[in-house]
Amino acid sequence: MTITVPALITPSAGAAFERTTIERRELGEHDVLLDIAYAGICHSDIHQAREEWGASIFPMVPGHEIAGVVSAVGAGVTKHAVGDRVGVGCFVDSCRECRNCLAGEEQFCERGNVATYNSRYADGSPTYGGYSTQIVVDESYVLAIPDGISLDVAAPLLCAGITTYSPLRHWGAGPGTKVAVVGMGGLGHLAVKIAHALGAEVTVLSHTWSKKDDGLRFGADHYETGDRDTLRRLRGSFDLIINTVSADLPVDAYLRTLALDGTMVFVGAPENKQQFAVFSLIGGRRSIAGSNIGGIRETQEMLDFCAQHGIGAEIETITADDVDKAYDRVVGSDVRYRFVIDTATIPA
Repeated sequence: MTITVPALITPSAGAAFERTTIERRELGEHDVLLDIAYAGICHSDIHQAREEWGASIFPMVPGHEIAGVVSAVGAGVTKHAVGDRVGVGCFVDSCRECRNCLAGEEQFCERGNVATYNSRYADGSPTYGGYSTQIVVDESYVLAIPDGISLDVAAPLLCAGITTYSPLRHWGAGPGTKVAVVGMGGLGHLAVKIAHALGAEVTVLSHTWSKKDDGLRFGADHYETGDRDTLRRLRGSFDLIINTVSADLPVDAYLRTLALDGTMVFVGAPENKQQFAVFSLIGGRRSIAGSNIGGIRETQEMLDFCAQHGIGAEIETITADDVDKAYDRVVGSDVRYRFVIDTATIPA
């Protein structure tokens, strides 16, 4: 028997959200039923709900920054128990057989992972995300949220947190390294906190001075604007640049701020093609790269790390009635730094 769950749906591209109910699958042997307490709003929710990244599946229930408590488990579940504080991130299944899945890099499943929403399970049924009161997920794709993090500030870690933690770890941010974070929004503010906790010397490169006090409070050692004069002055400065913005950048100017063997990593997703000159790479054996969330093992590592270092997202908690307005505010960069929906406000 399926489970009827209150949810927020958008019926078509760009349409306003509506309260309704959706059907979750019956609890299987290895499934966990999660009572969702909070769901973060990611900019990728907006891109997909407004069909800015190609065709989407409607009606849609977005949300892949999910935090809550286990309310029921299947008979074969061993990893989680009723009452556990848990989260669900950007995907809820993968093939489990390809080399990437076996290596713990399920986000790069060679057959394509099953996204938490705007995707389809193997049987063809659509996935619905966290803008709802409950979700059923296989235990292997459910994360434990340590007691040191409250559920509301933990929710954005399931996407924004791992999206920045993964490249920082992969490219070796730590003591003796200089890291620049481009943009200090939902992703960038967590990149600053995490890079600082890893021991790196952190510089924020922002388009505005208005967040300087916040940047320094989050752990940045330096705060600069990304104008051309500043970028020229900073040539050869950084070992790693984490670019969190979705806007077009003068990529060559940023690449030239890298030291020998430095890397610029894109975690933001600009809609337009980005252009750069190969000589910007050759001149300092520099690299340009991209990164996309993390696997289950690394995501759990990130949550444990954040709990150890007292890291959570800076949030503005909203009700179900505020979601449409929140979308417009995110697009207008009018949030510090992540909207989180109190899902108790979803039922009519």
